[in-house]
Amino acid sequence: MRPLTDIAIQNLKPKAERYEVSDPGARGLRVAVQPSGYKSFIVRYRDAGGKNRKLTLPPVSLAGARKLAGDAMLELAQGRDPGAAKQEAKRTASARGDDTIERWARTFIERHAKKKTRPNSWRQTVHVFEDIVLPAWKRRTVHDIKRKDVRELLEELAETKPIMANRTRGVLSKFYNWMCERDDDLVSPVMGVKAPAAENVGERVLNDDELRRLWAACEAIGGREGACVKLLLLTGQRRSEISHLRWREVGDDVLELLAPRMKGKRAHTLPLSSQAAAIIADMPKLVPQTPRPDDYVWGDTPVGHFHRVKDELDAHMGDTPKWTVRDIRRSVASGMARIGVPVPVVEKILAHRKGTFAGVVGVYQKYSFLDEMAVAAQRWSDHIEQLVIGKAAKVVKLRR
Repeated sequence: MRPLTDIAIQNLKPKAERYEVSDPGARGLRVAVQPSGYKSFIVRYRDAGGKNRKLTLPPVSLAGARKLAGDAMLELAQGRDPGAAKQEAKRTASARGDDTIERWARTFIERHAKKKTRPNSWRQTVHVFEDIVLPAWKRRTVHDIKRKDVRELLEELAETKPIMANRTRGVLSKFYNWMCERDDDLVSPVMGVKAPAAENVGERVLNDDELRRLWAACEAIGGREGACVKLLLLTGQRRSEISHLRWREVGDDVLELLAPRMKGKRAHTLPLSSQAAAIIADMPKLVPQTPRPDDYVWGDTPVGHFHRVKDELDAHMGDTPKWTVRDIRRSVASGMARIGVPVPVVEKILAHRKGTFAGVVGVYQKYSFLDEMAVAAQRWSDHIEQLVIGKAAKVVKLRR
């Protein structure tokens, strides 16, 4: 038999049962193929007592697996059991509490999630560990968790919260990939576990009547939450960009959204319509003097708990088909195009880096479109105002 190649391994197809394929290129080395299609390298050998043993290798290339297999056989020839040494190291770390899920989750959140992901992302990571993972695995080590444990956790969660089950899988996948970079002997138990729930790409667009009802609902709930959702509807910006809006980002009829808060990490200048500017101007100041630059427009804290805000809005919107706060942004984009705003201008308002401005165009096209954005923003706000005034002028009225 010829030694295996990378292409030959890629072409191995999953079967109903797990199976192994030997590599003549290295003594004891095999490729294990799971029914899910996941492949891993293992080393089969006999210990000093003649018992069959298996050593699972970390995710490496074929060349790396052959080197590790050779190292294992060298240890065996010198009278040491490579598998036993690995297990003893794990037991020692577990006894010290060094390898617990709880300990590494805290480290992952502080060193990776908080430093390298957006605020909403790391907060969700904290939620996943504190409310879902740790209650189930708190006293276990990262090496104890197997694919079966991950699958059972996700399947149980998916019975009541299918989308959160998908998010949990994503968090665990990132966590174990991060761990594998620090532990050569660790294999991610998430690999080969599929997302438990199907997710449809967002397509929901609120029609004009639903937009009118949404504005009326914002008027009904009032306060900073109602004002925040109104500003989402008038500007089309992302939820986090508006809910965390600071006074330092508010200029004369313009928003200067800071780069660290933007999805693309690029500052975004957004002209404000007269209606949007009035909403911001109506927000009460914390002190009689000019507010501090880092103060939130909405008060002491950003607007949060949008699931509760959404429930209140739904209570005032009547029999409206299912929608999410994220659908507002898509509805603004579609609505602007429907009333004749050119697509490139819509994309500039939304701070899109793809579409019209992807690739070479994005590199060389530096025109700001600010004048066109200002006209479009005012045109869209006027459209919303006409929807509201035309149906319920005495009850709901946009401020200019």
